[in-house]
Amino acid sequence: MDEWRRILEDPSRDGWQKPAQVVEALGLRPGQDVAGIGAGTGYFSVRFAEAVGPGGKVFAVDIDQGLIDHLNERAKDAGLSNLQAVLAAPWLCALDDPLLSEKSLDIVFICDVIRHVQDRQGYFAKLSGTLRPGGRLAIVDFYKRETPVGPPAAMKIAREDLISELRKAGFVLAREFDFLPHQYFLVFEAIRGK
Repeated sequence: MDEWRRILEDPSRDGWQKPAQVVEALGLRPGQDVAGIGAGTGYFSVRFAEAVGPGGKVFAVDIDQGLIDHLNERAKDAGLSNLQAVLAAPWLCALDDPLLSEKSLDIVFICDVIRHVQDRQGYFAKLSGTLRPGGRLAIVDFYKRETPVGPPAAMKIAREDLISELRKAGFVLAREFDFLPHQYFLVFEAIRGK
C-alpha cells in the first residue's frame, strides 16, 4: 500500500495530470454527487469533495482495503464528511457492480483504470443506470502509445476504441478536453431511452 501511495501521490504527477484543470473542466457545482471509480488514495476524490461542498457527496470506489482505510483517514483529517470510501469487489477486472445506487449520481469519473475492466460493455451499462438525467461519465486514460508515464502501450485502450465501446453501451461523446499531455479526457452522456 505504501508503494501505491508513493506512486499515486507523487508530487510530479500534478505536472502531467493537471488535477485542478480536470476538476475545473468537469464544472462541478455545490450539492452534486460524484463517484470516482478506482479512487486509489483519493487524488481526485478529495478535490471533488471540496468542489461539491458539504451539500454534495463523493463516493470513492476502490478494491484495496488499505487504500480505503487511507482514504477514510485522509477524509477525516481534511474534515471532508461528504467523502465516503466504498470497498468494491476484487479488482475492477472482476467487478460486476460498481456498488452505487440507481440514478444517484451527477458524474462518474474514471481515471487510468478502465483497462482493468474486462466486461466493459456490461460495466458501462451499470454505470449508465447510476446516472441521473443529464448525468455524465468522464474518463481520463492514457493514449495508446508509449508515454513517459503510465503502462506500456499494449495495455492501453485507444481513444477511438473506447468511444466506440461507449457508443455501443448507449453513451454519446458530449465533450473532449485536450490539455493533458499523455491522456485523453472524454465526457459522455447516456442516451436516454436506449
